[in-house]
This record gives sequence, structure tokens and C-alpha cells, in this order.
Amino acid sequence: MIGSRLDSGLALYSRAAQLSSARVIHEYSTSFGMATRLMDRRLRPGIENIYGLVRIADEIVDGAAAEAGLRREAQRALLDALEAETERTLQLGYSANLIVHSFAVTARAAGIGPELTRPFFASMRRDLDPAAFTNEQVRDYIYGSAEVIGLMCLKVFLSEGPDEADQRRRLEQGARRLGAAFQKINFLRDLRTDWIALHRNYFPDIDPARLSEAQKQQLLADIEADLEIARTAIPYLPRSCRAAVAAAHGLFRELTARIRATPASDLLSRRIRVPTLAKLRILLEAQLLGRAERRR
Repeated sequence: MIGSRLDSGLALYSRAAQLSSARVIHEYSTSFGMATRLMDRRLRPGIENIYGLVRIADEIVDGAAAEAGLRREAQRALLDALEAETERTLQLGYSANLIVHSFAVTARAAGIGPELTRPFFASMRRDLDPAAFTNEQVRDYIYGSAEVIGLMCLKVFLSEGPDEADQRRRLEQGARRLGAAFQKINFLRDLRTDWIALHRNYFPDIDPARLSEAQKQQLLADIEADLEIARTAIPYLPRSCRAAVAAAHGLFRELTARIRATPASDLLSRRIRVPTLAKLRILLEAQLLGRAERRR
């Protein structure tokens, strides 16, 4: 708990910063916003604070900055400044940027350092490089843009344990594979935007304009392998976050199934989504499972 309305000074400022990040996640991602409501109230601010920083970095390279008319060099300068401010705030514990401040509050408490933030910013910076990706670069990109975010969230989840090294390694692998699955499925559903609007191809051996059904199925098989490994780690998570992670896993499993049922040629013409009613069903199932586990 960051503080109450009666707090003043740093506690009040930190609370206002956290509320800013909470607003970001609920504006930009209904799925993750809904999933976070299934976790313990003590954990929600940390996940919202991580998402807030990730989201504004993504907007610099993909969204609002470009729509505002910023060219690539200006975007890169803003991203560099955001990374520098993030690292400075990790050391000092204060930033005039509310989103960076809220992230640093969580990072300092959970033990998140530059070993995770630097790969993230490196992947964001790579999106500003027009050069084609190699397979190795895509692997590095997925690690920095998605796997480290899973590891950051895991640090928040495990702030009170467990201490067993083997269990932590299992959970770290699960967090990385879940993050990788999320990113890979987004590559497929955002194929039109990435290829046509942004001129990016995250599949070096595939021509997105000629994506075949066999290629799509192969990509989905890789995603489903990640999802399966992540699924086996979920029971080892603390109960305080297990239902929320299960819900996020279920939402992307459903998205994967819907893309599998969509002709490969259609992926360049429309973005596949999970309908609201299906999202609510998945969230309810995860919530009921969490309640059943608590009763046991």
C-alpha cells in the first residue's frame, strides 16, 4: 500500500504516480486490466506500474509520437531520455515523470534493475531501426520486449517468496515462455500494421504478403509450445496472483485458437480479437478456479 489520502510529501506523490499508471493500463488494455483485478490488491499497483512504463515506451516507437509528427531521430532521442530517466530514478527514488516514478517505486521494492530494463529499451530501440531482422535478432527482440516483462512481473509476485532455487527457476522459465507467447501471437494478429504501416517483418524467413496456411500453422505450433510450458508453471505461483496469470494465459490461448481458425490470407486484412463475452467467460473461469483452490 503506497499511502492514504492523508499522506503528504513523497507518499502522496507516489500514490498519485501509481494512480497514473493504473489509468494507463485500463485505458490501453482491457484484457490485462481485467486480469489484474483477479490478483491480490497488494500486487496490483506493482503490475500496473510496470505496464505504465512499458506502454509509454511503446507509444514513443509505435503510436502517439509518430502521429504527433516526430521523425525517427526525435523518437530515438525521447526513448534514450526515458531510459536515462528510468535508470536515474532507480538510483534516486524520485522522478518528475509520474510514470517513471511509479515504476521505480515498484522496481526498488521488488529488486528490478538495469539487467531487465536495458534489454527492454534495447528492443524498443530496435523498432526504430529500419534494417531487416535476422532470426537471432528476433530472439533478442522477443527477450527484451516480452520475456523481461514477464520476469519483472514475477519479481513482484515473488516479493514474499518462495526461496527455493529450483522453484524459482521453473517460474522464471514459465514467465519467459508466457511473455514470448504473448509477443509472438501479437506478431501474427498485428501483421497488417507491422508489415503495411510500419514496414516491419518479425518473421525473417517468411514473406508476410504471401503467408501460407502451412507457415501460419507452424508459427502457431511454436506459440502453443510456449503456452504449454507456461501453463505447467502456473500452479507453482503464489495464490495471490495465480488466477490473474491463468486468466491472461487463457485469453491468449483463446486468441491463438481464433487465429488458427482464421485463413492465413485474412491476417493481412483484419486484426483478430477475442470478443468481450469470451473474455468475461475466461476471466470467470479463472476466478472460480482461484476460489476453489482457496477453499481447498
